[in-house]
Amino acid sequence: MSDVLNPQQRHRCMSHIRSKATKPEMLVRKWLWAHGYRYRLNVKSVPGKPDIVMRKYRTAIFVNGCFWHGHEGCKQFVLPKTNSDFWQTKIACNRERDQRNYDELMHAGWQVIVLWQCKLTKQELEPTMHSVAVALNQNLLRCI
Repeated sequence: MSDVLNPQQRHRCMSHIRSKATKPEMLVRKWLWAHGYRYRLNVKSVPGKPDIVMRKYRTAIFVNGCFWHGHEGCKQFVLPKTNSDFWQTKIACNRERDQRNYDELMHAGWQVIVLWQCKLTKQELEPTMHSVAVALNQNLLRCI
C-alpha cells in the first residue's frame, strides 16, 4: 500500500507536527495545575529537557507520542510502509536518546515518569494521572 500523499505533501504534513504544547501534554498540564501541582516547562538545565519539571518532587515528566517514541505493543505505533528504513532508524534513535536521558536523570537522583499518549484518552486520563499523583507524593516523602 502506497502513501495517499505525494512526497511534498507528506513533508508539509510532517513538518507541522509540534514538539511542545501537544494535546496530550496539555491534558497532563491542566490536570496537574487543577490538582495543585506546580511545575516548569522544558527546563534546559535538566538533562533531556523534560516536558514537565517538578523540582519540589525532584521529578521529570515526559509526555511521549506513541508513534514518535515507538511505544511497543500500542495500536498507535505502526511503522509506515513507505520509507520504512528511515522511520525505523529515526524511532530507534529516539528510543536510545530517551533511555540515555532517563538514565542520566535517575543517576542524578530524579524520579522519571513517562506518560504515553495512548494512556491519556478520556477513559484512561483519571487513572493514569492518579498513579502520577501517587508517585509524586511518595517521592515527596523521600525528598523530605
